[in-house]
Amino acid sequence: MLDDDLTELCRDSERESKRALTPGSKDIYVQLVLSFALGVSAFIAFCILRPRWKTLYAARKRHTNPEIALPVLPDSFLGWIPALYRVTEEQVLASAGLDAFVFLSFFKMSLRLFGTMLFFSVVVLWPIHKAFDYDSWPDSGRPKPPNDTSIYLRSPFDSLYPDETFALAMKDKSKPDDKIPSYLWSYLVFTWFFSLLTIYFMNAETFRVVKTRQDYLGTQSTVTDRTFRLTGIPKDLRTETKIKEFVENLEIGHVRSVNLCRNWSEIDGLMVQRRNILRKLEEAWSAYRSQNAMVSRSAIRNNIVSDENEQGDDHDDHDDHEEHADENRRLLASDSLRGLVGERERPKIRLRFGFLKMQNRKIDALDYYEEQLRQLDRKILDARKKDYAPTDTAFVQMDSIAACQMAIQATVDPRPGQLLIKPAPSPYDVIWKNTYASRYRRRLQSGAVTIFITSLTILWFFPVALLAQLLSICTISQIAPSLASTLQRHEVTRALVRTGLPTLVVSLLNVLVPYLYDYLSNIQGSISQGEVELSVISKNFFFVFFNIFVVYAVSGSAALADFWQIIKDSLSDTNTIAAKIAASITTLSNFYLNFIMLQGFGLFPFKLLQFGSVSMYPFYRMGAKTPRDFAELVQPNLFNYGFYLPTALLIFILCLVYSVLPGSELVLLLGVCYFGLGYFVYKYQLLYSMDQPQHATGRAWPMICRRIILGLISFQVVMLAILVLRKAFSEAALIGPLIVLTLWYNYYFHKQFIPLTKFIALRSIKRDSDPGRQSNPDQDEGQPMRLARRMSTIDEDREKGLSFINPSLIAPLQQPWIYKDPPPPISPAESADSSIPIHSEDRDITTSQRYNTTVSTSSSLSLGDTHVWRENGDNNV
Repeated sequence: MLDDDLTELCRDSERESKRALTPGSKDIYVQLVLSFALGVSAFIAFCILRPRWKTLYAARKRHTNPEIALPVLPDSFLGWIPALYRVTEEQVLASAGLDAFVFLSFFKMSLRLFGTMLFFSVVVLWPIHKAFDYDSWPDSGRPKPPNDTSIYLRSPFDSLYPDETFALAMKDKSKPDDKIPSYLWSYLVFTWFFSLLTIYFMNAETFRVVKTRQDYLGTQSTVTDRTFRLTGIPKDLRTETKIKEFVENLEIGHVRSVNLCRNWSEIDGLMVQRRNILRKLEEAWSAYRSQNAMVSRSAIRNNIVSDENEQGDDHDDHDDHEEHADENRRLLASDSLRGLVGERERPKIRLRFGFLKMQNRKIDALDYYEEQLRQLDRKILDARKKDYAPTDTAFVQMDSIAACQMAIQATVDPRPGQLLIKPAPSPYDVIWKNTYASRYRRRLQSGAVTIFITSLTILWFFPVALLAQLLSICTISQIAPSLASTLQRHEVTRALVRTGLPTLVVSLLNVLVPYLYDYLSNIQGSISQGEVELSVISKNFFFVFFNIFVVYAVSGSAALADFWQIIKDSLSDTNTIAAKIAASITTLSNFYLNFIMLQGFGLFPFKLLQFGSVSMYPFYRMGAKTPRDFAELVQPNLFNYGFYLPTALLIFILCLVYSVLPGSELVLLLGVCYFGLGYFVYKYQLLYSMDQPQHATGRAWPMICRRIILGLISFQVVMLAILVLRKAFSEAALIGPLIVLTLWYNYYFHKQFIPLTKFIALRSIKRDSDPGRQSNPDQDEGQPMRLARRMSTIDEDREKGLSFINPSLIAPLQQPWIYKDPPPPISPAESADSSIPIHSEDRDITTSQRYNTTVSTSSSLSLGDTHVWRENGDNNV
């Protein structure tokens, strides 16, 4: 009997493909329990490990100024949550910067918006759905209304429909039609209301973000704020002197310095080779020093005793010498022990040479790598003295922020593509190898990557659809009938296969793609890491929006044939795609509910736990060989906005799309829980455990708003399709003006807010913090300054002592890190007097004088600084 039921269940493959994606009410409860089980276990593990692994969960160094220092989080199990909640937005700005502020502002806005929509959904829409929306499927177990005069919709809590037609309107033709328009008016009214409410919240939050950004950037003074990037420089202007004269002739201010980018590929290549050789030398030294353990304690003791006996005869006559020898014995383990240790076998390396590298011999690895390092040091020092061919890009530093902003916001040259002025990224954010790449090469790279990503996004649906179909009872019955019968026999296991596994597979496969897109964005030719970060956000959102929303919304299942067949039919009949979208959105409601539950309740605690870092740490630990490797193990993980923001935007759109349909109260409730949990999780990571070195100055906000507008249009199109399919043409026609209004707001947003999210308004600049300018004479002395600070911002701290110079020209040459403590920095004067190039830093003092900057030791100090952070991790909460 069970096999017959299973055969009947799998008779229609198309129906089963939808069943794999649209679980029933029991499946929702199973998914909820599964998500809570995963999330609660990860959250308990985090609360237990947080006070014990502070080098991981409190890795970020906080601002040293006590006025803006972050609060110390208690070590209690849940005591850190109220302390984290009390962290103000001013502290977020001071500690994490504008990008973190904008990211968290999106979650706060979403939380307020969906909380408001949830109230109206429960108070108004839920009674309407309860009174009019009934399931016409006889097996649903719900009573039918007394009169079949209404439209019946499938509730997301009910069992499956045999096909999508049961999700459409069901109307008794013998009854009057006047009740149908009156019922569907609620759909129209709340489509307008929720759309305008979303625009209102987004517009209000944009005003707040813009004001905060202008005040924040206008009251700080960094080299980035005074510098612009000049591209498209003609060949006759490619000298520092001519560029300075050209800019000053514009009469917008005085030029403080000009750094013309040149073709530094030679010296950059040498620096890469030196880093590789330095790593190999450190590994050879680590292998050599690890042989210390081979010397037995008895041998060490016998050598020390014999050494003492030999010196005991003349102990009374040479007290001073004995004291000195005792000190040397403690530090160097005596001459005898040094001889014993000196007998250790030195590491070897096999060097191939001759015709086709067919001959080889073993040589001393330490001597070989030290000699390679000496030769590279000499080449680098010689390369730093060379003159390189100039490129069409330069960084021009003005004497004031106002002068720089006037140049950025102006059109300088009437010729297209010539002398374009753009905002400069932060010095530590510049990708220098792309500054001397030709413009056409960067465009070719960008175009090739875009084409590849577009193709991959479309083709990625194949493995997702294949796995989603395999994880269905019908498919399992064809491969393993006994297993399928067992799964079908137990309701919980059947729900787990139809609910948890497809959603989990889709989520896990979508986790892999951002890493690939991050790599592709890095080779796209962007000038700064901030641009790369924004590119990753855009690409990953396109991927998740297309694969998780568009394809499923059109096909209504994971069957790829459905998608292409519907697209083909839509070319001849436009009603086909409208009908399919309306049906698919209804039948896929439970799939998206499960997706939101898994992302919120199940995966957020794992992000808080940093499960990936914790699980991979043993492997990284086994692969670490040198002190530099161990120091890098304890550096804070990087927070990549492109990995987290696209999924949040997709869930925002899903909550909008289902905000009016039956079951909207559950969708909005899950949306509130998702953005509430996300706000706390990301707030903790951005402030305490992870670092975000990118410098985008909040430019992600326009991208967020444009995608919210895309979600609004998707929401309105879906509602229009549903109303048209139910023959409510009057209501559907009134949604048309709403779509036009949304498109107009997109145009308004671009005109009004985009310039303020890219530039600094001249009136926002605080003059007394702007070198080269006097304070604003029109301001009353008694009036307090906007956002007046007595401390530096995070950007000012990062950019102290930096300038727009390729680090390969001025960076200190790092010494081999052999012992536990990092090698001490060597001043340029000591480096010049040193006779051993391996221990020298940059001896090219003329290079620093030429570029009018001081040699920054930040690169040589960074690893040692993190090493100290590891030793004192428990004190850095």
